[in-house]
Amino acid sequence: MVLSRRTFTAFAGTAALGLSLSASAGMGSDGPGGSAYAAHTVPTGPAPDPPSADGLPHTVGFDRYSLHVDGRRLVLWSGEMHPFRLPSPSLWRDVLQKMRAHGYNAVSIYVAWNFHSPAPGRYDFTGVRDLDLFLRQAAETGLYVILRPGPYINAEVDAGGFPGWLTATKGRARTSDPTYLGYVDEWLTAVNRIAARHLHTRGDGTVLLYQIENEYGSYVTEPAGVDYMAHLYAKVRADGIDVPLFHNDLGRNGYWAPGTFDTGGERGRWLYGFDGYPDPDQIPPDWGHFGIGGEKGGATASPDTPGFIPEFGGGWFDPWGGAEFDGAGYAGSARTRDAAYERRFYLTNLANGITVHNVYMTFGGTSWGWLPAPQVYTSYDYGAAFDEGRRATPKVVPMHQFGHLVRSVPELAKLDRAEGVAAGSSSAGDGRIKVYHLTNPDTRAHVYVLRNDSPESATSTLPVAGTSLPVTVPASDARLLAAGIALGRRKLAYSNAQPMLWLAAGRQDIAVLTGRAGESTVTAVECASEPTVTVLSGDAESSYANGRVRVTARLDGLTRVLVEGGGVQAPLLLLLADDETSVRLWPRETPSGSVLVYGPPLLRTAELRDSAVRLTGDTVEATELEVWGPDGVREVVWNQRTLRVRSTGSGSLRAEEPLAGVPAVTLPTLDGWRRQAENPESEPGFDDANWTVADRTSTFSTTAVPDGQPVLFADDYGFHYGDVWYRGSFTDATGTESVSLAYSTGTQGLLMAWLDGEPLGTHRMPVPDKKTVRNGSWAATAAFDVPEKVRTPGTHVLSVLVRRMQHDMDGKALDTHKVARGLTAVTFAGASPSVGWRLQGAAAADPVRGPLNTGGLYGERSGWHLPGFGDDDWPAVGLPRAERRRQGVTWYRTGFRLAVDPGVDASIGLVLEDDPARAYRVQIFLNGWNMGQYVNDVGPQHTFALPNGVLRTRGANTLALAVLSDGTTESGPGDVRLTLTGSSAGGVPVTVVPSPGP
Repeated sequence: MVLSRRTFTAFAGTAALGLSLSASAGMGSDGPGGSAYAAHTVPTGPAPDPPSADGLPHTVGFDRYSLHVDGRRLVLWSGEMHPFRLPSPSLWRDVLQKMRAHGYNAVSIYVAWNFHSPAPGRYDFTGVRDLDLFLRQAAETGLYVILRPGPYINAEVDAGGFPGWLTATKGRARTSDPTYLGYVDEWLTAVNRIAARHLHTRGDGTVLLYQIENEYGSYVTEPAGVDYMAHLYAKVRADGIDVPLFHNDLGRNGYWAPGTFDTGGERGRWLYGFDGYPDPDQIPPDWGHFGIGGEKGGATASPDTPGFIPEFGGGWFDPWGGAEFDGAGYAGSARTRDAAYERRFYLTNLANGITVHNVYMTFGGTSWGWLPAPQVYTSYDYGAAFDEGRRATPKVVPMHQFGHLVRSVPELAKLDRAEGVAAGSSSAGDGRIKVYHLTNPDTRAHVYVLRNDSPESATSTLPVAGTSLPVTVPASDARLLAAGIALGRRKLAYSNAQPMLWLAAGRQDIAVLTGRAGESTVTAVECASEPTVTVLSGDAESSYANGRVRVTARLDGLTRVLVEGGGVQAPLLLLLADDETSVRLWPRETPSGSVLVYGPPLLRTAELRDSAVRLTGDTVEATELEVWGPDGVREVVWNQRTLRVRSTGSGSLRAEEPLAGVPAVTLPTLDGWRRQAENPESEPGFDDANWTVADRTSTFSTTAVPDGQPVLFADDYGFHYGDVWYRGSFTDATGTESVSLAYSTGTQGLLMAWLDGEPLGTHRMPVPDKKTVRNGSWAATAAFDVPEKVRTPGTHVLSVLVRRMQHDMDGKALDTHKVARGLTAVTFAGASPSVGWRLQGAAAADPVRGPLNTGGLYGERSGWHLPGFGDDDWPAVGLPRAERRRQGVTWYRTGFRLAVDPGVDASIGLVLEDDPARAYRVQIFLNGWNMGQYVNDVGPQHTFALPNGVLRTRGANTLALAVLSDGTTESGPGDVRLTLTGSSAGGVPVTVVPSPGP
């Protein structure tokens, strides 16, 4: 993923007058790019069963329409999450279950090389890095996996996922350079050893697709790039990965389409994909059936493979200072890319034949420690459908509807553009509704995507199935309508409500259609003779004519209409739901039949055993529970508690009492603070004998070494993350007027300097604005006057602390991750003393928390951040606190206990707030885990997620704050408090993440 996502061009087209129906002749026949595993001709039919590690071999292939699994067409509706952004393996299952429940059938994940490799040849997949565990959980949840191990991933993480040690190696990364490829092969061997145990083709897991590289747009016609891609392909195949492979083009360029590089003679096992992050102010682009065609047409760059968008914007990241959303943070991202945005853009994708669709991000999580790329701060909430606290947002509504839709309507896996259809009239008078019309070549079902790009609601009529169907599309919104699709054993003639799902429960079929609350809907179902129609609840009427029963209803909650007879033995229960109600309907397939649950805000699992349906899920407020299931089900168990139920006229079982809501969660006040100043490294008498001598004269960095200077770059001496200290000793400062310290950092880096223990001052990189938010590396020179009193003979010590921030991402394959971090040059004015330099960064990588957890502060090296550290001799202080102006580091520690009910999932955050004029920043350590960095006078982040597992919700916790103040203002910390960001009764069992102390 690169930082130019927003450069995608706007939709190019002329709005037609009236209600315009996009149409053309159908696409051609299956091309030679079909699957090596499945037959070219795959008829429209039911989707594959939910995947699992069932021990049986499975075929995986594709044609130009869709993927095929075991000879059945599959629309892959995937969401992105990153296990490394949620350092609590128990909670991976929580997010996966929520995705599965809300209609996703796949999860896409990056595997970050830097997260797993603290040093060359060392690869750690234990604890919070247990990839094998994540893949098992995905299979147990019933989700396919799109695996994306790079080696480069971008992902807004340090160095684009490259390990810190790679920055100090020879060879051009992301090319066929043999040194780089040697390291890559080691990494892929380690990843693929695990991945090969979870391939869906072998029945060992649910890994369905595998990506090589990431948005690679460099050297696309040169051996350095072409040979590189061929090498990756061959390596992955040699490691036993036999599922289809793909790459995600960084835009609509046709890069790495089938046939553009050597695949060792294999054909039909490589997919072309491209990423898309159109601005929400754009007209949704046509990147497929209705586009311009060819390489710039998106999916049409590879006409023999299905339309595939490995990353489509589910939000957007926010930079330091919050310039992207004018200080609103991720609330601004969620507001500009809301549910209506999803309907407009994602339905346009589906109309354009995009049947492999991944939303980046669906759960963003937290870039804890030194994981984030320099451009972004700790939170990676992304404005996603699930927020950083794992809570569903209003954006989940269309995802819930679409996910269950593509599972239930097999026609969506094989659609062609329809022949021309006459446009209907528009009662709005200006034709604001654009219609995409498609048909399934096997069933002749019709699908319509209606989109309104105007700021006002629009109403018109749609000519469908011999009638003029009234349609309304709200402002800047869209909807999908269908005609001729199966609703179990009956057929939908037409409806202006959007289909969401159908299933067979017992002897009846159940169909769910949705729309906005308050809308008037009309739904017609084909019937050979007049059926018996019963309105069980809601505002609805019915009539019968010309072989169709017609139901009109106003959407308000859940309207129930039962259709019986009419030439079909099985009854049909029509459930017409408004948006809010639709996300309380939960279909679930089981080996013993299908279940539909209505009521709670989340259904996690459903199991049929004997005459009981056993359900697990979450509640927030007291809520009703209703269950439709196979014949013979008489008992309902919710979270291991048997409920009293009664039968209803809808064929369901309804709980006689509401499910209980969540009990109140009480959070303690944070008090009992202790304080200790540090940075003894600034004192002239500090013992630095064990520090590393800066004696290198050459480097593999892309930053030049100034003539006559030693290499001072931190990475060259093995210090890759967090702060780094320098101490330069020299004799005779006579005549020295000033010192200039050139340094290079990531965004929001800074430098502090002391001479003989006296502070010289602090220099900070500027806060990025909208023009500079994508800069990953910043270089500056800090010039400080040398005080008269130290311009003397004798020994002097210049101490420098550099908050280096993170490495740049190498998005353009220019080795920008190797740009220096730390000091780059030191010069004096008035004299030229000879300086001997030593430096010190982070200690050895934490074996549990990993290499990205800590940096080189004295307190970090001494374990002040760890639970169990003895701070009894530290002075007690209270917060909020206004410290005198002091340049350097001060630590604050306290403990607190939580007693959250074990049946409650409480999402808890830490809030820091203060006078924004105070110039200081805080590293937050919870039980020794670095949960992020707060910059008081930059922002915009004030609330930091504390994931359960790292946070002990039943027991003692240790909170440590490392406060770095620049000495220009009073510093805090100010208000520091716990906050409840959400809670529910239910959740998943959480295992405490190890938090070893000294």
